[in-house]
Amino acid sequence: MVISFAGRVKIPSDVLIRELDGESVLLNLDSETYFGLDDVGTRMILCLSNAASIQAAYDQLLEEYDVDPETLRDDLQTLIEELQAHGLVEVISA
Repeated sequence: MVISFAGRVKIPSDVLIRELDGESVLLNLDSETYFGLDDVGTRMILCLSNAASIQAAYDQLLEEYDVDPETLRDDLQTLIEELQAHGLVEVISA
C-alpha cells in the first residue's frame, strides 16, 4: 500500500514511546506489541510524530542526513507501513 506523503502520522493514545541512548521502543498497551528502533528509526518517528505531514518530516530528514532521496522515501514508507501494521501509528489522510 502506498502511503500519501500529504497525510500525517499520529501516535495512538494506547502507544508508549520510550527513548534510551538514542534508541527507542514503542509499546502498544492494548495488544502488548512492541517494536524497537535504532537511532535513525527513532529520529524518523520523532520527525513523523511532530511534523504537519509526512512530506514535512521527509524534507526535514533529507536535510539532516546524507542520503539518496529515493532511499529515504522508501525507508520512511517501509517504517510507516510496518508500524501501522502493528497498530503503533495511525496515518491520517490530508
